[in-house]
This record gives sequence, C-alpha cells and structure tokens, in this order.
Amino acid sequence: MRLRIDLAYDGGAFYGWARQPHLRTVQGEIESALHTVLRIPDDDIANPLRLTVAGRTDTGVHASHQVCHLDIEPHVLDSCIGHMQVNGIAALRHRLTHVLPNDIAIHNISRAPDGFDARFSALERTYVYRIADATSVIDPRMRGCVLAVDYSLDVDAMNQAAALTVGLHDFGSFATPNPGGTTIREVKTAYWHRVRQEALTQIGDVDSSTKIATYSTPFMESGLLCFTIVADAFAHNMVRSLVNACVKVGQGKKDIEWFASKMDTPVREGSTGPIAACGLTLEHVAYPADALLASRANAIRAKRTL
Repeated sequence: MRLRIDLAYDGGAFYGWARQPHLRTVQGEIESALHTVLRIPDDDIANPLRLTVAGRTDTGVHASHQVCHLDIEPHVLDSCIGHMQVNGIAALRHRLTHVLPNDIAIHNISRAPDGFDARFSALERTYVYRIADATSVIDPRMRGCVLAVDYSLDVDAMNQAAALTVGLHDFGSFATPNPGGTTIREVKTAYWHRVRQEALTQIGDVDSSTKIATYSTPFMESGLLCFTIVADAFAHNMVRSLVNACVKVGQGKKDIEWFASKMDTPVREGSTGPIAACGLTLEHVAYPADALLASRANAIRAKRTL
C-alpha cells in the first residue's frame, strides 16, 4: 500500500532533503525513524523503507508543508500497532511523532489514492523567500528563516524582474538540470510584496466601545519583503538564483534589461548564482483530483520542450 505523508521541517540543521552518507538529512532522519518504529533493520533489503518526495529541498531550505510517499506492506505497517487501539496508519503517525527530532513535524499520514505519486502527480509547488532589508526590523523568532541585509531594496523594480519569469521558459541562466532533464519550467505566479508594518497597541489602551483594555501583537512577518513563486516544478537552485538576480535589480546594481537578457539567453554564469538558503521555505504542494493523479504523473514524466 502507498502512504501519503505531509510534514514540515526547519532546514537549518539539515544537509537538504536527500539521504547522504554520514550527513544529517531530512529523508535520512525520517527513514531511520521508520526503521526504528517498524522494527526493520536499516540493511534489510527485503523491506526497503524509502521515501519519494514532492520537492528535494537543498541544504538549509525549510518546508512548512512538504509531501512524500512511502510504499509499505500492510503487515509491516500493522506491526507498529502494539497495544494501541488504533489502525496501523494512526499508530505509525503517533510513534513517528515521538521518535523524530523536534525540527521535523508530521502534519498527517493517510492512505494515498490510486495513481498518487508525491513527485510526479503534483500540479504546482509554492515557495516563499523572506528578506529583512534596511527598512524592516526582523523578529528574532524568525531569524532562522529570513535573510537579513543592511541595504534597502526597490520592490517595484524587483517586481518588474519577477514578472518576466511568468510563463513557460528555459531557466538555464538560473538553474542546473538533472541528468537527462531540462531547465524548462512553467512559472504561474511570481511577485514581491512587503508585509504591512504593524504598530504595537500599548498595554492599557482601552477600546472605547467595549471599555476593555487591549493589546495587539504584530505579525511575525511585519515589514518583511517576501517573494512568492508558484510553478509546476523547479530546477536545482532555480528559486534562490532568481531571488539573487531580483535583489541585484532591487539594489540598483543591475537593470531590468540585464534580467531580461538572462531570461532570453539561458546560459549559467557567475552573476546569477543562488542567494543564501536560510530565507527559502517550501510552503505548499498542490495535487489534482484523485481521478487525474495517474494521468498527471504520466504527463509530467515526459521531457519538456518550449
């Protein structure tokens, strides 16, 4: 049977999603936990517990909502029930939650519908990159998922650049292809916005209509610059490289014509490398209706062309 696992993680202490020998990764931690709670040795080739993920995040990149799937024999799943009065899926979620480190959280585990593939069935992924520039004050609770810079950024200029990415393009100036793949992707939405600056309401202020003292807590993102990008898929380093290029435009170091030339000529060179990973978070993965999962997976496996 195939299980869908929805999860989140703070990527700061991980060397990305993908399992790597002798390095701490998200996939490595979860698969190790699965072997523990299901009492299967890590080297048991008859019962491989391997995850397939919607988006393989890089070192230092976070996820507030990631999706992966696991193929497992029903009797293996039921082995984790023990004395619990629940089914195998509920037992697995309970046990994983207590075994996993606190920088990984399981949102949900469910039986995947027929045709579901966490990677290939996905319609789109949404990433957000957060920056605190010279005009904003970073909430210290957000320091692990925000890039702080000491200069001001022109949001209008950055949005002119971001608008050029929307549509089907070859992002070869901003990404590297997987073996046998391409850097052609379809961006559906891309824009920068500054989160509204919230002022504190002082303790002891009184609402005139209710005569009740009020206190309003500002948003943790208050004043931050956020880049939201939605695409059917992303090539390696694509989002962070696009952010870096937009930031150069926002600083005035590069103009919009330079950015347009990078879009028109998909060749990688030094000025379009990735920005720091800490500000990037995978926020959402969308899937079609259950009846369309298999056809979507088959379609997306085809090599893309313009």
